[in-house]
Amino acid sequence: MTQGSSHDAHGAGPHRVVVIVDENSNPFELGCATEVFGLRRPELGRDLYDFRLCSPEPRTLMRDGFFTLAGVAGLEAAESADTLIVPNRPDVEVPRRPAVLAAIRRAHARGARLVGFCSGAFTLAEAGILDGRRATAHWQWAASFRARFPAVRLETDVLFVDDGDILTSAGSAAALDLGLYIVGRDHGAEVANSVSRRLVFAAHRDGGQRQFVERPVPDAPDESLAPVLAWAQERLDAPLTVADLAARASVSAATLHRRFRAQLGTTPLAWLTGERLALACRLIERGESRFETVARHSGLGTAANLRALMRRRIGLTPLEYRRRFGPVTAERVPQG
Repeated sequence: MTQGSSHDAHGAGPHRVVVIVDENSNPFELGCATEVFGLRRPELGRDLYDFRLCSPEPRTLMRDGFFTLAGVAGLEAAESADTLIVPNRPDVEVPRRPAVLAAIRRAHARGARLVGFCSGAFTLAEAGILDGRRATAHWQWAASFRARFPAVRLETDVLFVDDGDILTSAGSAAALDLGLYIVGRDHGAEVANSVSRRLVFAAHRDGGQRQFVERPVPDAPDESLAPVLAWAQERLDAPLTVADLAARASVSAATLHRRFRAQLGTTPLAWLTGERLALACRLIERGESRFETVARHSGLGTAANLRALMRRRIGLTPLEYRRRFGPVTAERVPQG
């Protein structure tokens, strides 16, 4: 599968995502990677990535012998990966295959982006490329990870960590969060939203949200946050406050805060800011070039505030974001 990724705009050709599957790998995270990076996107008019699976053996027994994977490329496919997703599996104390670790080290040395879902952080750490770097892993294995890899800056209460060329996610479902985040980083918020809609999955859960949500399913339907979230999303350009959200939900601000923490793993203000920033990105992608207008229509106030938030949350200024993800203009003509 080929596509017009962010790499095309710089003349580097299609972005290849390769997943290494090894003995006892987890099927769920493999499915997440395939769903996010591997499927064709006819609704977008193009495929987003060139996607391949590879394995060090012709036949790979998946977790707990659920099934055997065969017919995929050999480990040599990892040598051409722009993004390499490393094996994750439940037996975190069992050493990884030396050939797999060597392939990961080579990919890192040539500048490939590396991704570890869930226990994949153990694989990256065992390869020796996480020392001094930020990472996360499932909270269940935090103590074991720290004992084995004390030089890694493990963050245990987040969904995923973006440390530049190495990205890691926490428990299983966070693989989808990280995958969608990567799509947004590569192709912009509008494309990430399209992928999330096809997945019927929330388009934006910030990496800083907590891994453990106290009450994933509300005890009573009338406590659901869905109505107030939908109401707020239709009014992001208005000067909404946490007090406004609480009033709409007919609860106190303190109660609303507790419900956000319990159900979403974040605060009302952080959620509101994230939604506004996502809207600002979509406005830029759709061609709005006046950043004061973008800031006003997304509820972020001023161009200076928009600039500060985008640099902090996305790592790009509004101008850089427009050049990368905005409509094709004279300043953004694909090369090659």
